[in-house]
Amino acid sequence: MSNFNKIHLLGRATRDTILRYTPAEIAVVDFGLAVNRRWQDAKGQKKEECMFIECVAYAGLARTVEKYVGKGSSVFIEGFLQLQQWTDKQKNKRSRHVVVIKNIQFLSYANNAAGDTQKEIKETADESSEA
Repeated sequence: MSNFNKIHLLGRATRDTILRYTPAEIAVVDFGLAVNRRWQDAKGQKKEECMFIECVAYAGLARTVEKYVGKGSSVFIEGFLQLQQWTDKQKNKRSRHVVVIKNIQFLSYANNAAGDTQKEIKETADESSEA
């Protein structure tokens, strides 16, 4: 049986992005995404919860995301789930799951110099640019 790892999310950025570079000089940007879920429980009462999901983009896609995504921006992303592991300064092992963005649609954005917040832009990651 094959494995499948694909995620689609629609939400709003929880913070402004910051562009940085890996030691191999690959651009990387990350941001939080708030995604709401609404449903009715067995008693018919409306319920809602908000999930906060870390997202990351690399290379040319990272530069585009940094340009158009700011706190409050609405985006639709397609990507895959990845486990990141590292050791912090206190020598503790740390890990987190992130969504690596492969495709993104900017539904509204905060950092657009032209001021056009209704225009929809689609951007796709280059397969060779993945870190």
